[in-house]
Amino acid sequence: MNYKFMKKPVIIEAFQMTKERRWDNKDWPNWLNQAWNTEGQGGVWPNKDDHDAEGQASAERLVCGTLEGVHIIDIDDFIIQGVKGEIYACKPDIFELSYLEVPEK
Repeated sequence: MNYKFMKKPVIIEAFQMTKERRWDNKDWPNWLNQAWNTEGQGGVWPNKDDHDAEGQASAERLVCGTLEGVHIIDIDDFIIQGVKGEIYACKPDIFELSYLEVPEK
């Protein structure tokens, strides 16, 4: 019996959330703008539990509602829209190992 499988080649959309992009959404893709401030599965919103070094609420980091629950999006994480429109976060090192950039036509 074979226990090894390879992922099918699937094109996803992804966006890396930098510190600058957190506060300026002009480069955000449409799907991320549509998900913005929608709490729950498929949404992205400010992390209400995020605090700065002085303990003040900062909401610098974001969170997203995934099929597995709410996940924190750290600065430099990738936000991915999957094949069924689902949204989830991915650490940069995992993203680099898992995905190749598709050239635009």
